[in-house]
Amino acid sequence: MKILAFESSCDETAVAVVEDGRKILTDQIFSQADLHAVYGGVVPEIASRCHVESISLLTERAIQAAGITRRDIDAVAVTYAPGLIGAVLVGVNFAKSAALALGVPLVPVHHIRGHIAANYLAYPELEPPFLCLAISGGNTLLIDVRGYTDMKIIGATRDDAAGECFDKTARVLGLPYPGGKPIDELSRGGDDNRYSFPIATVDGNPYDMSFSGLKTAVINLVHNAEQKGESIDRAGLAASFTKAVSDSLVPRTMRAAAELGRDAVVVAGGVAANSRIRADFQKAAEQQGVKLYIPPLRLCGDNGAMIGAQGYYEYLAGSRAGSDLNAYATMDI
Repeated sequence: MKILAFESSCDETAVAVVEDGRKILTDQIFSQADLHAVYGGVVPEIASRCHVESISLLTERAIQAAGITRRDIDAVAVTYAPGLIGAVLVGVNFAKSAALALGVPLVPVHHIRGHIAANYLAYPELEPPFLCLAISGGNTLLIDVRGYTDMKIIGATRDDAAGECFDKTARVLGLPYPGGKPIDELSRGGDDNRYSFPIATVDGNPYDMSFSGLKTAVINLVHNAEQKGESIDRAGLAASFTKAVSDSLVPRTMRAAAELGRDAVVVAGGVAANSRIRADFQKAAEQQGVKLYIPPLRLCGDNGAMIGAQGYYEYLAGSRAGSDLNAYATMDI
């Protein structure tokens, strides 16, 4: 079964063709990062306009690159939540038109479910149940994945997402947007014990997280140093900050896996590309004796292939949408 998939929840326009939920025939991505870098973050209106300008041509390119014709497409899948509402609407409306023109079913896909499914593309042997940590610019969630479409959130950030923290820290350090990769590169030459940052706990749920205090601590440290005319060990700060994020994520995830009896742990989302977090998870998984699945870097960020992968399993579960499908800025997984 070949699924034409669309992803436009933020600042990447992505169109992919995925076969049987596990094989990528093509994954075309147009990144707007350079356009938003001058503003230090994503500008929703610019993102929406760029999606409009690129999605049609990108779709033609994807079909050609996959080596198929329109008649070979069996279904259309699309991210319909969550995300920047204007951006999501572009993908949803284009996907509805494509499904109508092709005469095939339209399958709505939750963006975070797509991130989880990126691991199905990288690891053919992976099957639920497993525990997943989804970490991105807008979400930080601990999810008990009981089946391909049966999931339950057991923990989440109460405020900022881990990825947002990376971007804000990069900005205060004068690093380019998006901040994940620059901080990763800078931190590799730093002492991760150079600065002490808070690791929050949340009353009532040991799996819930908070990153606003960490973000504030970084900003205050840098601003206070500037006001006193003191220099900052930028590499040490980046390394100490990354350690604090990892120390908040990894132990919680491994504890949840043990308490739920899951012998497989999956990490998904853009922040999963961070080298320190990947290494800490690998070490923790080996110590605990569980299998660890982290997608290759190209599948950590937003892409169309992950929507096609999850779309396949949503299709098998009977999920369909009509021309009244709407986009949503927020939605439970």
